[in-house]
Amino acid sequence: MKFIRNNFINIVEILWLISFFITLTIFFSSCESFVDVDVPDSQLTGESVFQDKATAEAALVNIYGRLRNNVLVTGDLNGLSILLGSYGDELAYYSNGSLPEEAFFKNNLLPSNTTVTGTWNDSYNLVFAANAVLEGVDRSTGISQNDKNQLKGEALFVRSYIHFYLLNLFGEIPYITSTAYQVNAKAKKLSQEILYPLLITDLKTAETLLPANYIGGERVRPNRTVAEAFLARVQLYASNWEAAEIASNLVINNTATYALQDDLDKVFLKNGTSTLWQLKPQGDGQNTLEGQNFIFASGPPPNRALTVDLSNAFETGDQRKNHWIGTVSDGTQNWYYPNKYKQNNNTGSSAEYSILFRLEEVYLIRAEARAQQGNSIGAKEDLNKIRNRAGLANTTANTKQEILEAILQERRVELFTEQGQRWFDLKRSGQSNPVLSAIKPGWNTTDILWPLPETELLLNSNLLPQNPGY
Repeated sequence: MKFIRNNFINIVEILWLISFFITLTIFFSSCESFVDVDVPDSQLTGESVFQDKATAEAALVNIYGRLRNNVLVTGDLNGLSILLGSYGDELAYYSNGSLPEEAFFKNNLLPSNTTVTGTWNDSYNLVFAANAVLEGVDRSTGISQNDKNQLKGEALFVRSYIHFYLLNLFGEIPYITSTAYQVNAKAKKLSQEILYPLLITDLKTAETLLPANYIGGERVRPNRTVAEAFLARVQLYASNWEAAEIASNLVINNTATYALQDDLDKVFLKNGTSTLWQLKPQGDGQNTLEGQNFIFASGPPPNRALTVDLSNAFETGDQRKNHWIGTVSDGTQNWYYPNKYKQNNNTGSSAEYSILFRLEEVYLIRAEARAQQGNSIGAKEDLNKIRNRAGLANTTANTKQEILEAILQERRVELFTEQGQRWFDLKRSGQSNPVLSAIKPGWNTTDILWPLPETELLLNSNLLPQNPGY
């Protein structure tokens, strides 16, 4: 009888969670804007969700699922790997249909673009969900303090993570920190000088709350080191060089958990030694959306391919070109595709997860931070670790400017087609205009920002003025 009763309880819990996920899905898909309607007292915001750790975690798992499948860092068609790869100099567009990246590749973004609007709304919906977790967990009397800390740390991390991308895509944006729709409906835009300190504050708090170890054994839930890695990136983008180096040191010195992967074919396998944070595929045996959308078997490419310029950017002897770029030929012409993720079908047991943070980026962050502080020896040591692992000799760069240019080049061939890293590097280094004006018809200096969605401007006049150029 005890066995039957326990299984009955498990079935009830499973059915409840299924109902919970359906409710979350309906909520997110039905709300046109994160500020335009009153939020119902549903299972998402109801206090019963946060009386139990498992159900509170379900709210967080839903956020990670949305990031994997739909929002910002997804490997699908509306994710930044494809959109910003096309907007920049990484991907060429071949489709005869009308895919989301077409307007980005052709440099034809408008405030009415549905992909731009979807990115904005879906992102702020997840910010709302993170705030709901923070508020609900704070009020909960049924969750232990240790579990509260973990849940709040993850929610703060996610909130800052999403705002970081919105800031770098749209420029001045609202920073939403509650579920109070009446306040959010009139939220004002904040400048970069205000936003970066808010991001950093959230991340530093998350760092103190998150556990040192991963939850569940796989690297799919952010831990303290992931917060430190993201803090290093944010500090770098904010030009806080010393702080970026300090945060990088915390990650790199954690040698008991992380190490550079010398075998390039193993870097993008699940739970690799250099992986800091990854998103697990939706079902057992499934692999990454990146693999599905990048790999093709015959030419011409059905949808997209790497630009010839990117393929030619690798130095002679760089093993990343051999291991991370696939080639398709029709006998007279060659096309290239990202081959970091090598599986595009079900493999019975999932072999690859989508990686959002890895140790190689942190070394390059520290190299850049050191170079900016005049530490050329330390900067070259970090840069050479990445180069040597790829089969290349030490850098010949010597001056500060040469080293910074070498790091930018190394980031290009190391981090290509990974969540828009190349696009953001061009933008923050001041190289977007000289590089993209040569390949993008009608490129304007104002194109470094996406347009604010026109529907949002109509709903909230505090978001005016529209970004320049639109």
